[in-house]
Amino acid sequence: MSAVTVNDDGLVLRLYIQPKASRDSIVGLHGDEVKVAITAPPVDGQANSHLVKFLGKQFRVAKSQVVIEKGELGRHKQIKIINPQQIPPEIAALLN
Repeated sequence: MSAVTVNDDGLVLRLYIQPKASRDSIVGLHGDEVKVAITAPPVDGQANSHLVKFLGKQFRVAKSQVVIEKGELGRHKQIKIINPQQIPPEIAALLN
């Protein structure tokens, strides 16, 4: 399975999360996943909520359109972006 998959209502991303990074960014491929660095610590769901907010901004969607399908408690996550309004260049490069 690839890191980015297109389906009927949006995109499914397989992510590897690096918490407590110096800045929020989509780093690039990490094996067969997309590496995302976020500044929030992995404590009490802070990293998950920060990730949802960050991805919402990147894809220009509401936070409710960013769904964590798998990996609530781990670094390896599967995220669904429903009807993205914009696709960041780091992700668009993986779609081709």
